[in-house]
Amino acid sequence: MSYDEVVVLEKPLQHLGLGDWNSRVSQLRNVAETKNDTAFQMRHDARTLRNETRIEADWTNYQTNIALSERKAEIERWRITIQQMLRRIENEMQLLREEKATTERELQAMTIPLAVISECLSARDGRLGSELTYDEADIELKKELSIVENNMKQLRDQCQGTWDKLNRLEDVHFKLSLEITNKIEAEEVDIAQIDLNKFAACITFKPDPIRNPKNCVTYEAWLDHTKNIKQMADNELADTYAIRESLFVCREKAKNILKAQSDKTEQTLRKRIFEIQRARNELAWQKFKQAEEIERVKCEIKTLEQALLDKTNSLKLAETRLENRAQRSGIELCLDEAHEKLVDEVIRLRNIRRLLNEKIDCAKTNLNSLAVHLIKLEEDLNNKQHALMTDIRSLDLRCQLKKGPTDTQTDRNIKLVKMEDEIPNSHKEILSSHNLL
Repeated sequence: MSYDEVVVLEKPLQHLGLGDWNSRVSQLRNVAETKNDTAFQMRHDARTLRNETRIEADWTNYQTNIALSERKAEIERWRITIQQMLRRIENEMQLLREEKATTERELQAMTIPLAVISECLSARDGRLGSELTYDEADIELKKELSIVENNMKQLRDQCQGTWDKLNRLEDVHFKLSLEITNKIEAEEVDIAQIDLNKFAACITFKPDPIRNPKNCVTYEAWLDHTKNIKQMADNELADTYAIRESLFVCREKAKNILKAQSDKTEQTLRKRIFEIQRARNELAWQKFKQAEEIERVKCEIKTLEQALLDKTNSLKLAETRLENRAQRSGIELCLDEAHEKLVDEVIRLRNIRRLLNEKIDCAKTNLNSLAVHLIKLEEDLNNKQHALMTDIRSLDLRCQLKKGPTDTQTDRNIKLVKMEDEIPNSHKEILSSHNLL
């Protein structure tokens, strides 16, 4: 009988025991879990960072777009304002040129009465003997000559002042045009930036984009400059109407002052009629507006009274709730939050009712004041209407001093409103026959 033997070979290395082996497995498991936790935390932080940076970038871009839009709107508002000022400047310049041309024609026309008056004085100076006297006609002619020369000097001065004003307006016009051009270019640039986005093909990195551009100014300096441009235009426009009015007044005065004393008196009467008529129309308008305001105040009083009634019912409700809650028994009768809110509501409603009552009293006082003033306006309007009719009758009585036919009521009204050149003669005859004006 034979026996087989098995030879077992082992590595010449240190073998671990089962306890060490289990400890190593546990250590590897713990390290793996730690690494996994670290990796998970890293991924969570990365995802959070991605979301936060995306939100911050989108929000920053949104705010930038809003800022660009608001800046574009602000520039557009200022551009529209300056364009309106430019149109006003152009309109005033055109009106000033027309007034200046009219004044120059009037100045040229003054040479005719000057020559006539000089000829009359020369002819009267040729009288002989005792007829060569300083009579009233001579005095009036010399006075008229002095008036014509003074009128010509005033018209020349007015034309010179208007020419200087036109030069200043031309300078302001150029500055406003340049400002509008700059603002239009700035608008176009901002609109182009608003239209850009991160997917545009023309966007690139720039060497130093956050630098301050050369010759740049602060926003406050820009705003001050724009306001100063507008203020400069306003200052130049402030007296243009007065200049045009002075040109018109000077021309009219130069023509009217050459009339006879009778014509002066009639002119005074016509001026007075015009002033009374203007005052009468103004009072009629004020009366109409006063009546409208009275109706509005009445409606407002009704609205306030209705509001007071509503607040009265609300106050009753709050006080009733408080009183009913006071009927709770035992420990339930506590000052809870509902009680505090109800007390606060009662106090607020009482204060509201007090304010409404005071406002109603004030409105009624105002209504009484408006009614009293309306009575005064009606009395003064009746007095001015009577004065207007009296002056018109006085002007009719003066027509007897003339040899020509007496004007009708329609003709007088046409002359009073200076519509002679706008109404055809055929229409004047029809209106006079029907007495429509």
